[in-house]
Amino acid sequence: MRAAVHRAVVELVQEVGADNVTIPAVARRAGVNPSSVYRRWGTPPALLADVADQRQDEEAPELLGDLREDLERAAVWTLTDLSRPGGVAFFRAEVAPDVDERRAGLRACLERVSARFQAPLAAAAERGEPVPALERVLDRVVAPLYFRVVFSVPGTDEQYARDLVAELCAPGRDAAPGDRGHR
Repeated sequence: MRAAVHRAVVELVQEVGADNVTIPAVARRAGVNPSSVYRRWGTPPALLADVADQRQDEEAPELLGDLREDLERAAVWTLTDLSRPGGVAFFRAEVAPDVDERRAGLRACLERVSARFQAPLAAAAERGEPVPALERVLDRVVAPLYFRVVFSVPGTDEQYARDLVAELCAPGRDAAPGDRGHR
């Protein structure tokens, strides 16, 4: 039942938008009784948050062995994930305080996104390359991507994501004062 309901939610978000998803519409689409959906999730925001929490990232891009290229691929992957139909709605639902009082969704979202960038950083560190701290990558690449997509800032495209990484990796800019490489 859970898989059918989740599939129905994703389809409806793509078709009518997250604000127009209702429990009865989800139940109809999933072929289940609305009372079952109400009993398990209670509200549309809680249902959206559960779907967001359970959505699996597509397979990570293969590491190419070049830090800048690998970070660019992770940045484009992040942008694509957030920009897909319903991406912002699922992000908002996952981190909404009225659904997630303990902020577990916010932490899970941060961990998932961080893992995308952790792999290229760890691989580069293993090769002995100097790498920026993960926190710096989150501040300089991930935060601007999320901000621009959430607020629909024009020009937020793959080239913009690559440019953020290029700026991060520019000579003399790959480590912030006090950074000692990979953390």
